[in-house]
Amino acid sequence: MLDTTQSDTAAPSEEPRGCLFALSQPPLMIFLAVIGCLLLMASLHDLLLL
Repeated sequence: MLDTTQSDTAAPSEEPRGCLFALSQPPLMIFLAVIGCLLLMASLHDLLLL
C-alpha cells in the first residue's frame, strides 16, 4: 500500500507565491473587471447625465 503520510523532515520545496500569481488567476481578474466597469459606468453617469 502507498504511504501517503508526510514526515516532518521533508521541507516544502515550493516558493511562496506573491501578488502577481494572485492577479494571474482568471476569476479574480473577471471580478476586478466587473467592479471596474461598474465604477466607470457610475462615474460616467454622474459626469454626463446629472
